[in-house]
Amino acid sequence: MTSIALAEELLLLAYDDETGKATVSRIGLDLGMAAAVLVDLALAGRVAYGPGGMLIVTDPTPTGDPIADAVLAKVDGDDPHTPAQWVQRLRHKLRERVLEDLVARGVVRDVDETAMGHIHIHRYPAADRAFEHEIRERLATALTTDVAPDERTAALATLVCAARMEPALKLPPEDRERVHERLEAIAAGAGFSGGVNLEDSIVRPSVALVVAVLGRAIAAALGTPRPAVS
Repeated sequence: MTSIALAEELLLLAYDDETGKATVSRIGLDLGMAAAVLVDLALAGRVAYGPGGMLIVTDPTPTGDPIADAVLAKVDGDDPHTPAQWVQRLRHKLRERVLEDLVARGVVRDVDETAMGHIHIHRYPAADRAFEHEIRERLATALTTDVAPDERTAALATLVCAARMEPALKLPPEDRERVHERLEAIAAGAGFSGGVNLEDSIVRPSVALVVAVLGRAIAAALGTPRPAVS
C-alpha cells in the first residue's frame, strides 16, 4: 500500500479545495471509492476475480491500511459476491470513514456549520494540498502525454471514467478531447499488464481484470453500462 489509498485519491479529486464540497455525483463517488478499495487489494495481491464471476480473497494477510483490511476481512468472511454486488455493499458510510481519516491526518479540515439553527453541514476544504497535487500531476501526465501510466494510475483513471468524474480533473479546455480519448483507452485496458479475459474455470490474479469488472459495475449502477469485457 502507498501512503494514500485510491479511495482517498478519488475523494480528493472530487472535493473542491476551497468550498470543501463534492463537485461530482455523490453516488458515483461512493461507488467509485468502494471499487477503489477493492482495486487497492488487487494491487496488493489480496483479491482476484474468480470462478463464477465472484471476487475472492487469495491472501488474507492484512495490508496495514485499516479500511482496506476491514474490507479484506469482510470479503474473506462473507458469502461470495460479484464485483457489482460488492461495490453496492461497501459504498455505504465509506466516504464518511475516509473523510474522518483524512481529517485526522491533516489532509482536509472538517468545517462544521449550522443551518436553520440545528442542521449541521460539514465541509472539507483542503488543509494539505501536496497529496492532491501529486495525484493531478500523475493523471495529467497519463492523460495528456504519450507516457504509459503505471497500473495504479491506470486504475485511478478507469475509476474516474466509470464514476463520471471527468469534470473533476480540471484540465485545460484544449486538452478535453485528448483526455476523454485517453480515459476511454485506459478504461479499455491500456496501461495494464496481464489479460482481461473472463474464464469461469480459473482464478485470474490480473489487476486489469479486477479493474475492468469493477469499472463496468460502477457504470452499470449509474445507468451507463460499459461493453462486456471479453
